[in-house]
Amino acid sequence: MPVTVRAAVEADLPAILALYRQLSATDLLPDAAEAAETWRQMLSSAFMTVHVAELDGRVVATCVLVIAPNLTRNMSPFGLIENVVTEEGLRGQGVGKRVVQAAIAQAWEAGCYKVMLLTGRKDPAVLAFYEACGFSRGKTAFEVRRPG
Repeated sequence: MPVTVRAAVEADLPAILALYRQLSATDLLPDAAEAAETWRQMLSSAFMTVHVAELDGRVVATCVLVIAPNLTRNMSPFGLIENVVTEEGLRGQGVGKRVVQAAIAQAWEAGCYKVMLLTGRKDPAVLAFYEACGFSRGKTAFEVRRPG
């Protein structure tokens, strides 16, 4: 399967939003016009890269990598991966793994000492996917969400 992994560009926004609809059916997502300014901020951030996998000229998978500067660990930054999603019909074919591995490779190239990813999914296939990407279960994660 001839998949190309690259950094997202401004024109990818509609495709990214379409993928995000598959990520969480209950999320209310903006249309492209409403999201344009936030998208530009994301693309211009020195600390963030949106990776996409492209197949036959269309974006079919994505993830976001945030690289955070750090004063511990010999001032080595750390990475955080978020919003991992692959088009439903292509799941299980290695496309999502390619986009996540590209993000991890970028983090290592940037000198990150670790890359973190959190998931609330309990589906064994999702957990196995992240393990196949190189992640291991180990630490206990905590989160607090803004009251709503």
